[in-house]
Amino acid sequence: MSELKARLRTDLTAAMKAKDKLRLATLRMILAAIQTEEVSGKEAHDLTDDDVLKVLAKEAKKRGESAVIYTQNGRGELAANERAEAQIIDEYLPTPLTDEELANIVDTAIAQVAEDLGERPAMKQMGQVMKIASGLAAGKADGSRLSKAVKDRL
Repeated sequence: MSELKARLRTDLTAAMKAKDKLRLATLRMILAAIQTEEVSGKEAHDLTDDDVLKVLAKEAKKRGESAVIYTQNGRGELAANERAEAQIIDEYLPTPLTDEELANIVDTAIAQVAEDLGERPAMKQMGQVMKIASGLAAGKADGSRLSKAVKDRL
């Protein structure tokens, strides 16, 4: 079992003892999403910490999108609940990269691709740059934010 999943289970037990209904419901939802991911595919497998982080990021993104939709439709109480769940999920995610750190990662990725190609990459090689930058960012930056930074640098 991954360390992050074990931490989630420990926190679930603590939330039960503290009778923290919101945290309890959120942690149960996260663990259910992780279990669903583990049994999806041809055969069951344990998720690594990186895989668990991807599930957490996906769940946090869902909560953010739901909060926006609820706000647009005048359902403030539901939007507040979604934001509260997203905050709990964010506690388990790594700290997002600052714009400066993101720019440094993109510059490093561009330099690596330039070294492989023998020249500075153009927009045609954006996929190669994104592949390297995604690996370097390792879940600390949203894909759309990373893509924008790569486009700005190319």
